[in-house]
Amino acid sequence: MSQPTQRKLILGSTSPYRRELLARLRIPFDVVAPDVDESAQSGEAPQQLACRLAMAKARAVAARSPACVVIGSDQVAELDGQALGKPGNHARAVAQLQQMRGKSVIFQTAVAVVCLDTGFAQMDLAQVKVNFRHISDAEIEAYLLAETPYDCAGSAKSEGLGIALLDSIDNDDPTALVGLPLIRTCRMIQAAGIKVLGV
Repeated sequence: MSQPTQRKLILGSTSPYRRELLARLRIPFDVVAPDVDESAQSGEAPQQLACRLAMAKARAVAARSPACVVIGSDQVAELDGQALGKPGNHARAVAQLQQMRGKSVIFQTAVAVVCLDTGFAQMDLAQVKVNFRHISDAEIEAYLLAETPYDCAGSAKSEGLGIALLDSIDNDDPTALVGLPLIRTCRMIQAAGIKVLGV
């Protein structure tokens, strides 16, 4: 008797960082833009925002491909209880890094996995505490000119030169800070029926 065909896996994200992380698992997957409004709702806490958007992204893509297992993820940087978005340009990145120097920032990274055909829906949240050094304005300028991380929440790439801005990182999943917590993702997609190691 032939084995049932494994469901197709879809990453509901336009992030090149999440695509690169998911590719580490060596499982075939498609990438689909979720087309979700990422605006925060009134009074919404950063971790609530990350969780809501991760699930909204997964469900938006799953609605178009109900037989597939869909991953949605979102990351929000939190400083003193307030959400820091992607800076988008140099001036805003400078302001963010000046605001964060010498402080702790919590990166809230949510991941959701959905398959509409089976009714599967799970979500988890990885919290990463990042302690920034007392970086100078000159260091901020040098870093931003070298790496231009304007598409990253918190204006720094820990997987690149941004590591030089930090004192320490406290988390339980080294991939969470980059944008997709793979330990949690593996656990959830396996529960949804995707064989990560082929067995």
